[in-house]
Amino acid sequence: MNIISLETLLSQIGNSRESSEWIPIDQERINQFADVTEDHQFIHVDEEAAKATPFGGTIAHGFLTLSLLSKMAADASYVIEGIKAGVNYGFNKVRFINPVRAGKRVRGHFELIAHKESKPGTHVMTYKIEVEIEGEDKPALIAEWVTMQMLA
Repeated sequence: MNIISLETLLSQIGNSRESSEWIPIDQERINQFADVTEDHQFIHVDEEAAKATPFGGTIAHGFLTLSLLSKMAADASYVIEGIKAGVNYGFNKVRFINPVRAGKRVRGHFELIAHKESKPGTHVMTYKIEVEIEGEDKPALIAEWVTMQMLA
């Protein structure tokens, strides 16, 4: 977590790209996500049937990869000094570009692209995010994620 002053945050807009740690996407994680979301489509959970697809095996749910942005953000996003609460505000854009095959690792690259003080002490930040798949040229997803931080 990068705890910084508001002044430093403003200087980072468009000038810095932070990366998260790698996160393994193994079959157990995929199966657990399938159970939680009740999405048991064979391409995610049936290793034998998935071998016959163009992917050659199971792939992670796109929403699994998207849900890991919170974990990635702990490594790669900015927190303003004095924060009392931080929340998701939404997404301007999400595109699933490349499937994440079971057994791969992913990490997020975060670039702060916008900041707005919506009211005194409430800061809305927009990040451009690319989730890299280890050893692959195309990212798993790209997104514009909007977060909100509220100060004292």
